[in-house]
Amino acid sequence: MKTPSTVLGMTSKKDCSGKREIAPEKMKKILLLLPLLALVSCYDVKRDCTDFKTGKFVSEVEINGEKKSTTSIRTDSLVIETYEGKTDTASIRWVNDCEYVLQKLHPKNMAEKQSIVIKILTTSEKTYTFEFGIVGSDSKQKGTAKQIN
Repeated sequence: MKTPSTVLGMTSKKDCSGKREIAPEKMKKILLLLPLLALVSCYDVKRDCTDFKTGKFVSEVEINGEKKSTTSIRTDSLVIETYEGKTDTASIRWVNDCEYVLQKLHPKNMAEKQSIVIKILTTSEKTYTFEFGIVGSDSKQKGTAKQIN
């Protein structure tokens, strides 16, 4: 019967009291990994989203293996987007500092009536990465945006 220590690949031996001890070479490996684990767990992704609530942006997403670009102007209540020469307007509702919902003001079909949720994942000085999808859907896509004003 395998014990948890043998499943993990740790060899052990019994001492005089019958307790198992971890072999010194395995203990060294474990002790070397602990600081690395501590560093990784302390890594904090920068998300200063308030700088991106308003302004002019160029965003890129990959659709069917091809990068597509959208230019948008965002105010407190509206987003005006230009994609492939067509301009559209949507209302914007901020859920929190890093997440907002867009609703087209003049949808042309049922698909355009669906709201889009956008979540800012990481930020840097003038750019951010985001994910977006239809509200209520598990399907998400990712993109990047650059503030250009």
